[in-house]
Amino acid sequence: MYRQVRRATAVAGAALMVSFLLLYGDVLLKLFRDWATDDNYSHGFVVAPLAVYFAWQRRSALAATPMRPSRWGLALVGFSLVMLLAGTLGAELFVARTSLLVLIAGAILYLFGPTHLRLLAFPVAFLALMIPLPAIIFNQIALPLQLFASRVGALALTTAGVPVLREGNVIVLANTTLEVAEACSGIRSLVSLVTLAIVLGQFAASANWVRLLLAVTAVPVAIAANAARVAGTGLAAHYFGPAAAEGFLHTFSGWLVFLLALSLLVAMLRLLDAIRSRTHVGETRAAAAS
Repeated sequence: MYRQVRRATAVAGAALMVSFLLLYGDVLLKLFRDWATDDNYSHGFVVAPLAVYFAWQRRSALAATPMRPSRWGLALVGFSLVMLLAGTLGAELFVARTSLLVLIAGAILYLFGPTHLRLLAFPVAFLALMIPLPAIIFNQIALPLQLFASRVGALALTTAGVPVLREGNVIVLANTTLEVAEACSGIRSLVSLVTLAIVLGQFAASANWVRLLLAVTAVPVAIAANAARVAGTGLAAHYFGPAAAEGFLHTFSGWLVFLLALSLLVAMLRLLDAIRSRTHVGETRAAAAS
């Protein structure tokens, strides 16, 4: 009897896997291709393994929680298939890819219940970071970042006494012209830094509000760091020549600024955790005194 149950379970699992690959095989292949060719989303390769690890961290709580399957999960699964169909027919990859997250949530709800879904909400939501934004939204973010970085860079150069003329996202110096292109808008470092802030908070933060504040802080830190990089590139080009703003030095400056921004986030995490610890100690002493 036990062997029959195991065999039936294995057959059902294999059937589900084959059905999943038939439905989402093309979606996943295109997603992998985007990760491999678009530097803005190359971090997608590590998002899924990290999401699996975050789910594994909750294994004790999941094992201790009674399973209460809900038929509402089937509604979510059905809705995800409608999203997949609409995204495929409308050539809208973002909708088709997002349907994968809805499918996972629906499957968890149907097989295990709402409490399991609540426990796994963060790992499932974390998977959203692996899905590239639609071009229309990406451009609405990238262009303002380009203009902001060029504006701050030009202001910093002027403050340093460097003659500069700015036209949109182009900074004109006496000996060269710098263009803050889409690749230099900072959106790549913004996405990567926010992802790292979320991971860092999950591993090292001691409270949910610390994790949330750390992720929010990553946004202005990334924007300010990129603006500082543009200003530094302008200064290097002015004092050492146009070659200082190209090639290896340009790439190296990007990595250096990113590491500095990451260091700021680590310092912010320690500061927030110190504040949380002092607050907790104060509350404990107040409760003991009363």
